[in-house]
Amino acid sequence: MTKRILLVEDDESLHRGIAFTLRQEGFETTGARSVAEARAAVARQTFGLILLDVQLPDGNGFDLCSEIRRSSDVPIIFLTASDQELDVVRGLDLGGDDYITKPFRLREFLSRVHAVLRRRSVPGAVQQEQHLLPNSSLTLYPKELRVVKDGQDIPLSLTEFRLLSLFLANPRAVLSKDHIIQKVWPDGVEILDDNTVAVNVRRLREKIEDDPQNPLLITTVRGAGYRWNG
Repeated sequence: MTKRILLVEDDESLHRGIAFTLRQEGFETTGARSVAEARAAVARQTFGLILLDVQLPDGNGFDLCSEIRRSSDVPIIFLTASDQELDVVRGLDLGGDDYITKPFRLREFLSRVHAVLRRRSVPGAVQQEQHLLPNSSLTLYPKELRVVKDGQDIPLSLTEFRLLSLFLANPRAVLSKDHIIQKVWPDGVEILDDNTVAVNVRRLREKIEDDPQNPLLITTVRGAGYRWNG
C-alpha cells in the first residue's frame, strides 16, 4: 500500500505542521489547498490516505468526499473545526473513515492515521480470491477490497468493507453493536457510539441491497443487533 498521503488543508500554518509531522513518520505528502487542487491531485496520483478539511475556499470537503467515493475506496479522514454531532455523522455517512476535530494533539492525530491505515489489511476477512455470496448478485474480491454487483463495481470505504467482511465471517449470527465496534474499529475512536454503527450499516445496505428500505442480506434484530442472511 502506498505511503503517499494527500493533505487537503487551506490553513498554511496547519498545513506545514501536519506535512512535517507526516514526513517525520515516513510518509510522502502531496498538498492541496482547495477542492480544485485536490481533484487534480486525485486524478494524477494514487494515494493511500486523504486528509480532508471540510471548509475550503472553493467548496467543502463533504462534497469532495462524495465525489471521490463514486470511484474510489481510498481511506478518508476529515479534519475540521466543527464538533457538531450532525457534521460528524454526515462525514461518516458520506464515506469518511474517521473525523478529527481541530485543534488536535499530534500524537492522537498520528495514532488515528495509523489506525485507519491498518484497517487496509481487513483482519478476519474472507480469504478466497473470489467469493460468490449465496442468493445475491454480489461478488466479493477480498484481496482487492472490491465488491461487484450485477457486473458493476461498488466502491466501499475501508470501514464498509471491514463491516461486510465481519458479517461474512459470521453468517446467520446476531452481532451486537458493541461487538461490531470492537471488531470494525479495534483501535477505538472517541466519536464511536451506537449511531455510528447504524450509519455504517445503513450506508452498506444502500450499496449492496436491492431494496435498502427492506433489506434481505443485513437484517435488524431489535434490541440485539444485526444478522447477515447471505
